[in-house]
Amino acid sequence: MATAQAYAYSRPSALAGDSLGLSTSGGTTAAGPAAHPHFFSGLLTQAAPAAAGLIALADVAQARYHQPQLTAMRDPVVTCNGDRLRMESFSACCGVYARLDVLEGALDGDVVELGTTNVDVNGPLREALARVGGSDPLHLAVGADELAVTTLDGAVVEKKVPLPERWLRGFAEVQVIAAAFDPRAELTAPEAVRFLRGLPRGARDVLWAVPAGRGLRATSRPVPGAVCLPGPERLRTMVPLLRFARALRAYGPVVSAGNVPVASAWELELPGMRYVLTLSPEVRRGFSGEGAVLDALITDEAAEDADLIGALLAFEPRVEPDLLAGRAGLDTARVRAALTQLGTSGRVGYDTAEAAHFHRELPYDRDRVAAMNPRLRSAHALVDGGAVDFVSDGVALVEVEDRTRQVRFGDDGQVSCTCPWWTDHRGGRGPCKHVLAARLVRSRSHETVR
Repeated sequence: MATAQAYAYSRPSALAGDSLGLSTSGGTTAAGPAAHPHFFSGLLTQAAPAAAGLIALADVAQARYHQPQLTAMRDPVVTCNGDRLRMESFSACCGVYARLDVLEGALDGDVVELGTTNVDVNGPLREALARVGGSDPLHLAVGADELAVTTLDGAVVEKKVPLPERWLRGFAEVQVIAAAFDPRAELTAPEAVRFLRGLPRGARDVLWAVPAGRGLRATSRPVPGAVCLPGPERLRTMVPLLRFARALRAYGPVVSAGNVPVASAWELELPGMRYVLTLSPEVRRGFSGEGAVLDALITDEAAEDADLIGALLAFEPRVEPDLLAGRAGLDTARVRAALTQLGTSGRVGYDTAEAAHFHRELPYDRDRVAAMNPRLRSAHALVDGGAVDFVSDGVALVEVEDRTRQVRFGDDGQVSCTCPWWTDHRGGRGPCKHVLAARLVRSRSHETVR
């Protein structure tokens, strides 16, 4: 199912001479909603890598990796966090998340406003960006000043782009998954070139990157310390950026021998910026079905805390849980749970390079994301129908279609279920509907006791 996202721009984005103007549409600023927010005006001191990075973002947004073909162009999301501009896109197949962080060292100008918006990326702009080279800076304007906008007779550029609901869910899922990553490998620029150029072209199988001297080599089997590389072809948008590369870093969860495929993040360090690709565990497997957000959506307490924490966010480039805990009067664990909850509605993302959340606003709400999760809807239906019965504090029986599923809560915090979904995935794709229903009943009963 797809929902049309409407963009209304005051003018097309364009590169004219040494001036790059990115038009904005329907954003949120620190002062509230804005039809055409104006975020930044100044010099982009590293023009060539920034131009190449913006093209790479657009390439990801058009790609459908499990069925290689180009799709409708989707405009990047841009957030001004004060000391940086973050540009994000998601592949049409929902399996690759891309972000270009243009950092303080590559910007020399004035921050007009903080906030999030979409920017127009059109065909002529892409052609112009492909010709950017050399070391000369560009003047960059993200949005036009209010006077320039109001002199136009309304919006002159309108786009309606179909955004699949699973694409929206993927944005919510990826930040939860990435928050569990740790740094696994770092390669110098020459090693990064050698590794990325050495990957098999067109490969869509799951490979594993293992340490080999000062670099990495790809193998077909997981070993301790490996980084999952699901579908090496999905890193191809990094290749045109290699001429600017300073380092390549890989992030992921702990891996052991015999490990199932897992998600991973790959970060190319460029002059004054970072280009990051986060890959789903398999080419045919989008982030939308991973279920990582479901635990955060199931509890009423986290939802209430999220409302409080959300009111305290101010487009920070790094969200500090300890500071928020002090301001909100909550402990740090509850703040982190609230940030996860906020991530489900796109209000925070996660930066693996800095191991921190950042504030941004996407144009959809938490309730809509929850409604798009069939397991969550099914769990609430089970609870409402009285299908959950706790025979002890750690064991629940869930009646479903004349069958009984047993959900067991371990002392170590692990949960298991006797249903086929749990048998097949062992929690690797999020909790099943029975576990979610049992958790909901359990959390409500504990709140009643308190």
